[in-house]
Amino acid sequence: MTVAIRATDLVKSYIPGVRALDGVSLDVTCGEVLVVMGPSGSGKSTLIRTFNGLEPLDGGELDVLGMRLDAAHEEHQVRAIRKRVGMVFQQFNLFPHLSILDNITLAPIKVQKRAKAAAEQRAIELLDQMGIREQARKFPAQLSGGQQQRVAIARALALDPEVMLFDEPTSALDPERVKEVLDAMRQLARGGMTMVVVTHELGFAREVADRVMFMDQGQVVEISDPETFFSNAKEERSRKFLNQMQH
Repeated sequence: MTVAIRATDLVKSYIPGVRALDGVSLDVTCGEVLVVMGPSGSGKSTLIRTFNGLEPLDGGELDVLGMRLDAAHEEHQVRAIRKRVGMVFQQFNLFPHLSILDNITLAPIKVQKRAKAAAEQRAIELLDQMGIREQARKFPAQLSGGQQQRVAIARALALDPEVMLFDEPTSALDPERVKEVLDAMRQLARGGMTMVVVTHELGFAREVADRVMFMDQGQVVEISDPETFFSNAKEERSRKFLNQMQH
């Protein structure tokens, strides 16, 4: 199996002496869906944000699609990685003054220098895939939260990334909007996209993940297949977390 992301002994502190990441090592293979779970403050979001250079490392090293990233955090390294790694956040971060179509085509045209017509055609295909093709000419404020988040996914996909990172993509949504975003992510997973997903959605993790990684206090507590994790987690901390989530 080809490794898409290899993290070796990652260290990150925001406050001296307190490690948000405390020696995290893991591999994500190409085509794998890795779901990262853990209590609030366990380091999940920090970890996923190191994978595309949003959080500089204090120690350890990352290999993302054959490109190295370490504490030196050089701008060219980060730029090279971001061209190939898409990210979707809790907040949709759409430009309110641009139409949905323009939100999606902005980066392909400006960054990748694609022809406008080709970029727009790809954007329409992606909106179609997300089930919101009819929203192309609207503005973000005219869409529901679930629709905006699907636009954000389409925008990330418009750059044709090889890896997609999702940082709690449904946590800002009303409960009835969560399913439509998770369905869009399921479809991506079925298409073989390499995905790292930070989420509290147990059903999604159980159904879509190839592996579930549980973090606590900046460390990897365990990594296992969903069946094992949800029915027979090895570590006490994992079992306690699952008990709290299920009640």
